Amino acid sequence: MPLSDYQTALVTGASSGIGAATVERLCAAGLQVHALARSAPQLQQLAERTGCIPHAIDVTDLPAVTALTQEVAFDIVVNNAGVDRPGSLLAADADGIDLLIDVNLRAVLQLCRLTLPGMVQRDRGHIVNISSIAGAYHFGGNSTYHATKAAVHMLLRQLRIDALGRRVRVTEICPGRVATDIFAHVHGDSTDTQARFVEGFELPQAGDIADAIAFAIQAPIAVNVGLIELMPTLQVPGGLTTLRPGDVAR
Repeated sequence: MPLSDYQTALVTGASSGIGAATVERLCAAGLQVHALARSAPQLQQLAERTGCIPHAIDVTDLPAVTALTQEVAFDIVVNNAGVDRPGSLLAADADGIDLLIDVNLRAVLQLCRLTLPGMVQRDRGHIVNISSIAGAYHFGGNSTYHATKAAVHMLLRQLRIDALGRRVRVTEICPGRVATDIFAHVHGDSTDTQARFVEGFELPQAGDIADAIAFAIQAPIAVNVGLIELMPTLQVPGGLTTLRPGDVAR
């Protein structure tokens, strides 16, 4: 169905990267897009560029998010906000675990809880959750991140059951490495970070993920695109490690 068949959209984590690209894509299609993020200056720039409605709100601020969802009946919700704290549980701290659960999982659950009933009542709507290949594949460290993304994956499956019988669609977008500023947020904004994760690699851009979101939303109303994995052509997930007794994992 055309994007224009919907009227309103909410995008979290909208100030940069995939979120900002998604706001641009949906605004270009003529939707009234509400962009939610913590950075007011970046949101204002985005609003001036796209015409979106900015909301400088932390996605974990439940009273503020609740008030917004009570003011606007959203046809499309894109849960994009996310954080990471690399490392195994051997090196994890309580604050880091709580932060990832609060942003990556609890906020997603709450926003779905706040918007799904209205979609079901109106018999129209689309929830898109930006997850990660970390929800399906394991790689070194990032234990809590893997756990939160795996939980989001199962949530999306359950939402389809919860909304059965209504024209409410649910899509999970699972990116691999994408050329955004996420690596600077996680590992520090430095030339070393760029060299390790971005420079010299052929990577999808934020706009490529936004196009995938639009593809899922624009599918015929009889079609639910449930899961899209997007990785660089020169990236593969997974792997197998076997150690001898006494070896130290790297």
